[in-house]
Amino acid sequence: MSFWSAPGWPVALSDGPVLLRPYRRSDAAGWAEVRRANEAWLAPWESSPPGPWAEVNSPSAFRYVFRDQQRSARRGESMPFAVCLDGRLVGHINLGTIVRRAFCSAFVGYWVDSRVAGKGVIPTAMALAVDHAFGPGGLHRVEVNIRPENKPSRRVVEKLGFREEAYHPRYMHIDGGWRDHIGYALTSEDVAADGGLLARWHRVRATS
Repeated sequence: MSFWSAPGWPVALSDGPVLLRPYRRSDAAGWAEVRRANEAWLAPWESSPPGPWAEVNSPSAFRYVFRDQQRSARRGESMPFAVCLDGRLVGHINLGTIVRRAFCSAFVGYWVDSRVAGKGVIPTAMALAVDHAFGPGGLHRVEVNIRPENKPSRRVVEKLGFREEAYHPRYMHIDGGWRDHIGYALTSEDVAADGGLLARWHRVRATS
């Protein structure tokens, strides 16, 4: 049996200056710098941390994050990517809660450094990850759940043509309370006619 049990993993994916790759132990300092610099930008949209932001986003805390990511990826439960722009770590995207057999689905979560927001980094990363999920990753469906107030994040999936499917009251504990979320999804059939999600995104960028 392969040490990595997830189809299509590990892998690096790229489009122009945007690179998705597995995390490395050496990412600790860069990850901590980005996370700590973006507390005000990220904290309102993420699950409530188990301690002070600076502490749970420190280089030493990254060791535990990295270990958990590796374990989950080896089991085929997730595909966690560091998102890099021109070689610098600027974000994260994860295909998580992967269920196979008759379901073949995953949830997608992501964040990006506010200093590069609006430059198309996360839509590109999302398109790369979803195309990989539907191809070598062997998945059929991906879902994204976003707080209604998080308009930048909702714009990402709406620009990519994700379908709004559900409203989830009190879905997740975020920023100190149980928050509603909107559910979006795509299946492989939704993007087949476009030649994949990345091809769709290129056309959207060219006409916007």
